[in-house]
Amino acid sequence: MVWRAAAVLLVLSVEDLCDSHIPSPTPIHVVNPCVFKDFGGIKSFHGRIRTVKCHESNPKVKEVLATEPSTPGEVLVVDGGGSLRCALLGDMIAAQAVRTGWSGILINGCIRDSKAISALPIGVKARGTMPVKSLKDNPGQADVTVAFEGVEFVPGHYLYADEDGIIVSEKELE
Repeated sequence: MVWRAAAVLLVLSVEDLCDSHIPSPTPIHVVNPCVFKDFGGIKSFHGRIRTVKCHESNPKVKEVLATEPSTPGEVLVVDGGGSLRCALLGDMIAAQAVRTGWSGILINGCIRDSKAISALPIGVKARGTMPVKSLKDNPGQADVTVAFEGVEFVPGHYLYADEDGIIVSEKELE
């Protein structure tokens, strides 16, 4: 299988970006620590934010990740309400995200197929794993502002993630 170049690696670490931008003329927001675990084959990623809001039903996640990002290496932020009762992402949807050029996925919920996802060249962070697949009865909403763990995720803003944390900025950081 041929993979498109999807992952955009961070040149600077999240902690270096915090050092450079707190306090800063470009405000950044730090996601509450110790909530999200790394599951993808890439641990450091960043990109322009797209969002999906859904609860225990993932058709919109699948739809959005099947489309090529409007700018290379976007990050999909999925607000699943923090539910731990089912997975909103599995290996087939994650592999599709790699093929279409996404940099990473942050899920306020669970994934499944974590072993297969760990071999994919994409960043994936989620609360945990759950073998139960999601429902398909509620399509969800795309490209709406979502908020969890003390941060608003606005479509068009930027997310930076690595093993030490996740930050969000209105503007692209250098």
